[in-house]
Amino acid sequence: MEADQIQEISRLRSLNLSPKEIARSLKLRPAEVKEILQQQAMALELERSASGIISPLYKCMVNESGAMLVDHHFPTDSIAPLVPKAITSGVSEAIEPQGFAQVFIARTHKQQLSVCSYLVDYWCLGVKNALGPKKMSKIDYEAMLQSTSQRFHENIVEISLEEAQAIVFGGVDYAAKLGFEPHPDFAAAQPHLGLRPDALLPIEFGKD
Repeated sequence: MEADQIQEISRLRSLNLSPKEIARSLKLRPAEVKEILQQQAMALELERSASGIISPLYKCMVNESGAMLVDHHFPTDSIAPLVPKAITSGVSEAIEPQGFAQVFIARTHKQQLSVCSYLVDYWCLGVKNALGPKKMSKIDYEAMLQSTSQRFHENIVEISLEEAQAIVFGGVDYAAKLGFEPHPDFAAAQPHLGLRPDALLPIEFGKD
């Protein structure tokens, strides 16, 4: 796509035109316009992150076996899963690692939350999937955590941003040594992690 077309897409978007309206005006396919707008949004998020301009952190959450990577002591306000009681009773002792950490990072955005999630295969593949940033209400956010708890049959517990960074960035680094790249959507979700620290918390990746 020509540079002047990209500039015109930005100009029309600043006038609050929808991607379909922009595509119709410039005689482009809506998918092309959406791709350009996503790239521009990603670049803006990366720029804001690099300059330290990023929305305030709300919470970082992860499934319980994923939290074991950072030897986390689970808080009493963890999200209880909607699964049989036997699974939740003594869950921190009974849970066996499954090789996956589902990390959520929520930041405040006006009256809503801006949420990103990262599915980390810490045995091998690193970031297998990523989502966001996605705007949602706190009610929808809690419902998403409950759904994840059901899927993993584990509690969803709160961790620090430093711990979340260690799991996600560490997973990316480990997978890179094995020749695996993170999921393409990771680039858009990465800014929610904030600036990568010079040193990550030590985590042992890989199976056995």
